[in-house]
Amino acid sequence: MSKSAILFFLFCFSNIFAQSDVRITGIITSSDNQKLAGANVSLEINKKQINAVADSLGSFSEIVSSGNLMIRVNHLDFLSKTVYCNVLKDTVISIVLEKDAAQLKEVIVPNDKKSGIKTLSAGKLSLNLKELNAVPTVLGTTDVIKLLQLMPGVQNSGDANGYLYVRGGDPGHNAILYNESPIYGMSHLLGIFPFYNTDHIKDVEFDKSSSNPKYGGRLSSTTLLNTNKKIPSEFSIQGNAGILASQLTLSVPLTDKTGFYVSGRKTYIDEVMGPLLKSGSNNDVQNMKYGFSDANFTFLSQISKKSLFSLNAFVSGDELKIKDGNLALKTNLKWSNFTVSPSLNTIFSPKVSMSNSFYFSQYSNELNMEQATIEFGVSSYVKDFGFTNAVKFSIGNIPFESGVQYVYHDLQPQKVNVENLTTVDNYSQRTISANEAAVFVSANPKLLEKVTADLGLRMNYYTSESDSYLHFQPRMILNYYANENYSFYASYNRQYQYLSLITTSSVGIPTDFWIASSDEIKPQSSNEFSIGSNQNITRNFSSSFGGFYRSMKNLLEYPYGITQFNEITTLKNDLYVGKGKAYGFEVMLKKSSGKFSGWLSYTLSWSDRNFDELNNGKTYFAKYDRRHNLSVVGMYDLNAKWNFGITQIFGSGNRFTMPTSWYFINNNPVKEYSGYNNAQMPNYIRTDISANYYFVKTSKKESALNFSIYNTFNISNPIYVVLDVEVNENKDKVVVKQEEKVLYRILPSVSWRFKF
Repeated sequence: MSKSAILFFLFCFSNIFAQSDVRITGIITSSDNQKLAGANVSLEINKKQINAVADSLGSFSEIVSSGNLMIRVNHLDFLSKTVYCNVLKDTVISIVLEKDAAQLKEVIVPNDKKSGIKTLSAGKLSLNLKELNAVPTVLGTTDVIKLLQLMPGVQNSGDANGYLYVRGGDPGHNAILYNESPIYGMSHLLGIFPFYNTDHIKDVEFDKSSSNPKYGGRLSSTTLLNTNKKIPSEFSIQGNAGILASQLTLSVPLTDKTGFYVSGRKTYIDEVMGPLLKSGSNNDVQNMKYGFSDANFTFLSQISKKSLFSLNAFVSGDELKIKDGNLALKTNLKWSNFTVSPSLNTIFSPKVSMSNSFYFSQYSNELNMEQATIEFGVSSYVKDFGFTNAVKFSIGNIPFESGVQYVYHDLQPQKVNVENLTTVDNYSQRTISANEAAVFVSANPKLLEKVTADLGLRMNYYTSESDSYLHFQPRMILNYYANENYSFYASYNRQYQYLSLITTSSVGIPTDFWIASSDEIKPQSSNEFSIGSNQNITRNFSSSFGGFYRSMKNLLEYPYGITQFNEITTLKNDLYVGKGKAYGFEVMLKKSSGKFSGWLSYTLSWSDRNFDELNNGKTYFAKYDRRHNLSVVGMYDLNAKWNFGITQIFGSGNRFTMPTSWYFINNNPVKEYSGYNNAQMPNYIRTDISANYYFVKTSKKESALNFSIYNTFNISNPIYVVLDVEVNENKDKVVVKQEEKVLYRILPSVSWRFKF
């Protein structure tokens, strides 16, 4: 054998012996560090190809030959990515995918700072609460409801009210979903405190039109509160200690595939609540005590490579006690929430995944009053037992989602008990049970080169005792992308609502109750049309414009209050049924990056109502018909230690009914009205400021002081108006004075936020 042949064989065998197997492990995440389950991974080396699927933790692990490796990653909602590397030993690699603008339908603004708000098409917003901690709040903790009230299309409800009013709808027209479990009682006392521990919430998705057919049962908006789906890798503690309340959140890993998050809050404001509730110079309240506590729990377990089990729970309890010796009055008001939801998410293939979850949700309230020899009590509750299934898949390049849902409703609208020394009267509006089932499907096809669509259909079947309904609810959004800086949309949504919130007070006190459609109480319905556009003005500035029109039928009004009860009282007879419409224009200008960031939102809107029994059957303005709503939010990062925030709010006053003339009958003054909701409260104006000072700020550790002032300029914003009537001695002249009742004026607070 020649020397050249020997060298040739030695070279070949040296290459064979040099090759060895190595393990390549990858972790696939999004740009916001979310693990991407179900990503399709292709590994190619030495002309040999291996396919893998990322598990529910976004990871994959394969044995390959050493050498030059090409890794290609694909995901339905993200841009594909190809990575080249030379692997000679066991290797761990991290791959980050960017959002696909065509799938998300959002205007992407490139920047060097994570945006707190992402503007999506057709009135959708995505909020990162962590990035919005500089927005001033009354207690130094981010408040989801107050943040949403700063968005276009959402009415600012004013002080003493924790409800949402979206695009001319009523407070009960908005769904709040905690990991897709409905929440019916969404506020602590008078909206002062955030109703959720925001440290337990990863992000918030807000849809002003409920355009996703997966969600139904409300005429206006849907708000999704999403908890963390990432199993904690190490133990950590974070929280907030303030002068009125404190909160704490623990992240606890049990194994590398199991862990949990637990959060709790507690208030200690008995000593300061009395001064907060003083109205002007009158100090009627002699003894008031208020307290609340709540807790959140999330358990996560990677039970297999393709399946993630989670268990979420939430519980809260509030109690308000008032004693007034002058009136011999004792009042005790309690309200509580409880929800629990186990769920299982499974990845079958890169194009097919499924989620299944059960849930139980309950809200209850109870009011007991004792004055002299009379005792009065009223209570109500609503309970839901539900199941939700959703399957994501794709046919060709078109993503689909479909599923089935079922919920059993159990409601006690109001139970009344009145006792005195001689008699005992008990009255209960009978309990109502109802069944609701739904099938939904959505598709996101690309119709033309620059035109995409969100097409959806929800079919609801509702039955309650003697009544049943079958409704088809189409949803449609068309998106046109002119270029990378401009996009336009048009949408249509039809909604039905079977459970209705009946409000009994003007300031959101939790004596309001829920009823279900039954006994000729028809479901409410609405049709909404909207158009709009999103623009990237510069690298840092973006804007959105839009208009909407909504018509509503079978709206409900309960004109009496919590004390209108007798043996013949029925909801069917006492509820007024009418219709309404709302329309308006919305604009938002946003700066997302740089030392200074923030946004301006403005809404010009009208909201009308028409009830045969009210205003002589003539159309009138709804209570929360606020013509103008303006919010300006600014956040400034001075340096690594200090950042500042300011919020300026202006809103037209709420509507109320005011007497227009007085006259006498048998020497008694009588009021005369010209129309329903014919008067308007003063304009609502408020400025809040805040400052954060960071002792330590890293990805894993944080220690900061928050200083905030609510209503910095001490402007009197009344929550209602009392009419004081004075008659002279001859009873021939009447003087009517308006006395405006203010809940709280300037409210400074200090809190310490920590994480370690």
